[in-house]
Parts: sequence; C-alpha cells; structure tokens
Amino acid sequence: MEPGSQAVDYSTVCEWNNKKVRRLRDALVGEEPLQIQLGKRPLSVTMRTPGNDLELAAGLLFTEGIIQSAKDLVSFQDCGVSRPDPNVLKIKLRNPRTLNSKPAKRNFLANSSCGLCGKTFIEDCILHGIKRPNPRFRMDPEVLCTLPETLRAGQVLFGQTGGLHAAALFEPSGKLIAVREDVGRHNAVDKLIGWALLQGRIPLSGCALLASGRGGFEIIQKSLVAGIPLLASVSAASSLAVQLARECGLTLVGFLRSRRFVCYCGEERLGLGASPK
Repeated sequence: MEPGSQAVDYSTVCEWNNKKVRRLRDALVGEEPLQIQLGKRPLSVTMRTPGNDLELAAGLLFTEGIIQSAKDLVSFQDCGVSRPDPNVLKIKLRNPRTLNSKPAKRNFLANSSCGLCGKTFIEDCILHGIKRPNPRFRMDPEVLCTLPETLRAGQVLFGQTGGLHAAALFEPSGKLIAVREDVGRHNAVDKLIGWALLQGRIPLSGCALLASGRGGFEIIQKSLVAGIPLLASVSAASSLAVQLARECGLTLVGFLRSRRFVCYCGEERLGLGASPK
C-alpha cells in the first residue's frame, strides 16, 4: 500500500450481543476518493480502498480501451512513494490523443440513464474489439467449488473488517494466482486486471476469475477485454451480463456457494455439455 493511504481505519463502537452491551475498537474498511488525471486533465473520480492505486488506474484504462498495454503508460506521479496528494494519481500516456476516441468518450461520459438499449451496448463492445476467449480452457466443477474458500483465505483486509469485495485469478488446477480487495467490486476487478497488465500477463486466456458480489455487465466486459474465459461469482448475474457473455463466448457462473453453482452459458468449459441458445 502507498504511504499516506489507509486501507483500514478504526472506530469505537457500541456492541449489543444477547442483551450484553460493551464498547470496543472496531476495524473499518478504508474508503476514499481517487482522482485519476491524464496529464492535467481529470479523467475520473472513483471511491476506492486506498492501496494498489496504479493497478486500479491501469486496469480501468485498459478495460475501457484507452490503453492497449502497459507500454502506453509513459509515467505516473510518485506511485509507490509519498504523493503530494495520496488521493490524486497523475498519469502520462504515450499517445494522449486516444482520449478523444469514441470508446473513451462512450465509457466515461455514459451512465445508466443514457438511453441506449442493451443490444446497442453489446454491439458497441463487440465492435470495440473484444475477442472470443480461449475455447480450450477447462476447469473441473469439483475444482470450481473450492475457489470461494481459497479466495476467502486470501482476503486479508476482509478478515480484519468484513467490509470488502474481492476478485481473484486462478489456474485451472484451482491454484490461486493473485487476489485484490476493494470497497468497490469493480475496483477489485480493475486492480486485479491492472496487476496482470503491469506484469505482462495479458491476455489471461488460461485463468478463471472469481468475483464477490453479482456478475454485472461491467465485470463481464472487463473480463472479456482481459481475455478471461471463465468468470464466476458468488451471487446472481444480470440479464444484460448473461446476454453479453453468451454473445462473446464467456463461461459465466453464478451462485457459486458450497457445492452448488448455476452456469448461465459456456458450460462446455466445465464439461457439462453445450451452451444453451
């Protein structure tokens, strides 16, 4: 974590437990705004858990189509040492003209009430250059069912606070590759993909991604951009997420808990037969 940031804070709380009352010191997950600037131009502000800020920014810029590789990041201000403002991250791009591209404008100016239908979003994503993920990836359902417990064991901050989302990459054998935590589930995915980008591991064609929370459209889109063939979550998927996953050939799993899960599409990667139309 960068100096000056605080992923965990503490507060005195009043606990009621079976008619007994006591005051105690409780750990709280840190939540602070991060402004990402490209040169002198503010790009976005996101509420995040401080830590791994460059990974968060790199993952966001990559999954939104503004950069294509880590080489597009020329420099960044004092990441890893004390920044003048720990909640502002300044990045210099090799080709700043990409900010005027259609994908950049679409992704950072659009919102949930922009008036576009789901079909338009999906067509735009496919035209943006999303490739169908690795069709040869396979994972045994028995291995898949072990992923949530492995992820939980790797959630250090969640163990302290109980208040973070997480995203983790796994090998087909179930071996944990990397995990990132954040108060925002999209941020956790961006941090993880940003880590992979900076490590030169994109595309993640041999990995499965497990995300806490639901499998929403944006997380499916981020996974596809990173080349991930299998995305699982512990909760439900949305209708548009399922539609995008089916259109682009992603294996999408929801309600992954204990020894049960629901596969919305791409079940051939789990050895369960052909995908439904």
